Amino acid sequence: MSYSFYEPIALFLLALLPALYYLYAYHQKKKKEALLKFSRIGLIKQASSKKTRRKNIAFYLMLLVIVLIVIGLADPHIPLKRAKEGVNVVLVIDDSGSMAATDYKPTRLEAAKKSAEILINSLQPKDNVGIVVFESGATTAAYLSPYKERVLEKLHAIQQKEGRTAIGDGLSLAVDMAMSIPNKKRVIILLSDGVNNAGVISPMEAAQYAKMNNIQVYTVGMGSKGKVVLGYDWFGNPQYAELDEATLKKMADDTGGKYYKSVDTGTLNEIYANIGQNIKREWEDTSIKDWFFFAALIVLVIDIYIIYGKYRVIM
Repeated sequence: MSYSFYEPIALFLLALLPALYYLYAYHQKKKKEALLKFSRIGLIKQASSKKTRRKNIAFYLMLLVIVLIVIGLADPHIPLKRAKEGVNVVLVIDDSGSMAATDYKPTRLEAAKKSAEILINSLQPKDNVGIVVFESGATTAAYLSPYKERVLEKLHAIQQKEGRTAIGDGLSLAVDMAMSIPNKKRVIILLSDGVNNAGVISPMEAAQYAKMNNIQVYTVGMGSKGKVVLGYDWFGNPQYAELDEATLKKMADDTGGKYYKSVDTGTLNEIYANIGQNIKREWEDTSIKDWFFFAALIVLVIDIYIIYGKYRVIM
């Protein structure tokens, strides 16, 4: 089994041990020379041999305590893997005018909110979740938080907008939110039913921003089995919902995520349930520094007993 130290610089303190041993040996030598001036050698050996051994044991135990504490300060880890505590999950929801379409009941936006609720409820207690919504621009609907109930309240309060579709702005804001709580894995789930036609940041620029910060982006394309009429132009021509699957797929591929295509409420719910269950959690080596601190405490108690107990010795 291999060990690694997260604070290896602390191990340099072990260089003090030879100096401590030299000082102890020098002190014992001087003490013995002082005794020889006033006592006969035979009597000294007979009277002090056992006490000397106990004194040496006490000193060596104190050195062991120092060694254990120094190793603990170096923060040793062993390859006993455990999941890092929590994941930052940011939901990015399109609430542009096209999300008012009724091919999903009662509307696309309301169906997306219900599916997002499924995902939020599937997260673990130490996961953080936040929500970003976008149309002509992007705004924060719920700040990143471990309190799922509060986030659900904010989710339910999201209202339909009439703007266009700024996918890049929505993803960029989500990246900033995902990084707001450090030292956790970060995942973004972005849902859109349209083509990027607004905002100041392109979808691919935002995807590169996510990749640069090691954030996985899962994208969900919200479409239908047939053409969906959103309205009519001035000349009475129907305006259909458009879904840019190619862009959503590339965003996911470039960041190590995955693209999902939804065609109805059932598939949308299934997608969000699967994403929540399949979020890959980072694993880390287990710190065993507390083991060394506990061992140091035990040895210290034994050492104190030897020095001050029934058969105490004078150092």
